[in-house]
Amino acid sequence: MTVLLWGMVLALLIPITVACRPSDVWHRLAAFSSVASKVALIILVVAAVRGDRMLALAGVIVLSVGNAGLLLLANLLRGTER
Repeated sequence: MTVLLWGMVLALLIPITVACRPSDVWHRLAAFSSVASKVALIILVVAAVRGDRMLALAGVIVLSVGNAGLLLLANLLRGTER
């Protein structure tokens, strides 16, 4: 399980490097959305290893609601580009 967790952390570094590069706003939003999803999955794996239901609940909330703010930001940015 530890190897899986380290693999997930290494996979998390890919969208972080995309977000740090100077690129289009839409690429950065996609990278931040990917980071949010991967962090939520890491929280769920850690909660499963520890057997902690409250941590798992926090991971589920982050996974289900976390990208809503990015979608609102994308709609605002699309509205300002017109």
